[in-house]
Amino acid sequence: MRGTKNKLFKQSFCIIGLIASLTVEADSSLNQSLNKHQGTFENAAMQIWNWAEVGYQEYKSSELLKAELAANGFTIQSGVADIPTAFIAEYSNGGPVIGILGEYDALPGLMQTASPFKEPRDDVIAGHACGHHMFGAASAWAAVSIKEWLVKTGTKGTIRFYGTPAEEGGSGKVYMVRAGLFDDVDAVLHWHPSSSNAANAESSNANKSAKFRFSGISAHAAGSPHKGRSALDGVEAMNMMVNMMREHIPQESRIHYVITKGGLAPNVVPDVAEVYYYVRHPKREKVNEIFNWVVKASEGAAMGTETTVTHEVMHGNYSKLPNQTLQKIMHKNLVSRGGIKYSKKENEFAKEIYQTMVSPGNVIGDQEKIRPYGTSHTYGSTDVGDVSWVVPQAGWFKNCYMGSRHCRPLLARSCCWRNKHWLKRNKVSSSGLS
Repeated sequence: MRGTKNKLFKQSFCIIGLIASLTVEADSSLNQSLNKHQGTFENAAMQIWNWAEVGYQEYKSSELLKAELAANGFTIQSGVADIPTAFIAEYSNGGPVIGILGEYDALPGLMQTASPFKEPRDDVIAGHACGHHMFGAASAWAAVSIKEWLVKTGTKGTIRFYGTPAEEGGSGKVYMVRAGLFDDVDAVLHWHPSSSNAANAESSNANKSAKFRFSGISAHAAGSPHKGRSALDGVEAMNMMVNMMREHIPQESRIHYVITKGGLAPNVVPDVAEVYYYVRHPKREKVNEIFNWVVKASEGAAMGTETTVTHEVMHGNYSKLPNQTLQKIMHKNLVSRGGIKYSKKENEFAKEIYQTMVSPGNVIGDQEKIRPYGTSHTYGSTDVGDVSWVVPQAGWFKNCYMGSRHCRPLLARSCCWRNKHWLKRNKVSSSGLS
């Protein structure tokens, strides 16, 4: 094992140990496999980071992962569930089917260089603020090493890597579940970059999103405002009513929105305006109830502004159903693998990033710790939730940045920048919750 292990190496090392523990005790052959493939998947992670392709457009990222898996003896099914960037890579010699999830989509508008301060890139339109470049590459690395372990030990089993696009607002796994791609799976495992090392039995919020489009009549805002009907007024009236709703919905609920179209010039009454809404709650039924109330607010806003409104549902997710048995096994092995120790250069870089954070929840040094096992709930949402209702799943979080996981820009800086720094330090060519 060469020098100081970088973070990506240790994340894959952990997930491989966790998966192997579900069959028999892992042996040194796993370590040998990890060492052999380290450079390949480090490069893959940073190439995916550099491409930063948004959901359902991850053509290069998915092709790269497919190529690496095929080169290591996996059978590839491309375009599954009628999604061009979704795929399955499988190795089987019989036995139980263990699925490993991999994501590789980026978030729009978070283009960042590998520097410890705000410095947007001008060659891409998105960034890996949730670390999905690592998610996909590390999971593929795990699948390859487990496959080699199965071959070497003669253990019967099937390792199936799921290339799942568009977790960020597109819910690619929902369509893969509907297509029956998980029906024969015995267990699904996954992980995610985070601000701490933990393998809790975690539930999540269900959610539903939609774009509300208002149509009005354009007119000159000064010369003939009486002839116009402002679509933007409709959006603003809707937002005001939804904000008044907040007092009367369960406290576990979450509603958030962004105005995606609002007109182009102040002196023109906008005839088109659009607002994009998310509604969340731990129970799917309550999500639908609140969402229907939001729809009524849109209709009332249209009536009051003499505009019209339509809405298009963009995606929806079930809450994540935890499995205590799998999670306890996962936590036990996460403890045995341990946390992450920074080198001197890594500590210096981490301190630069840490200074930019607002009310961070952790301190530098916490990356070496494993949080005690327990149950928890995240108010975010994920399409892993839909998978969890058809097959037992277990997931875990690995510390990839210090501070609050609730701020996307800070997450983007610390997750993406520092990992690129680590790989550069190891002389690897390079290009971080729905």
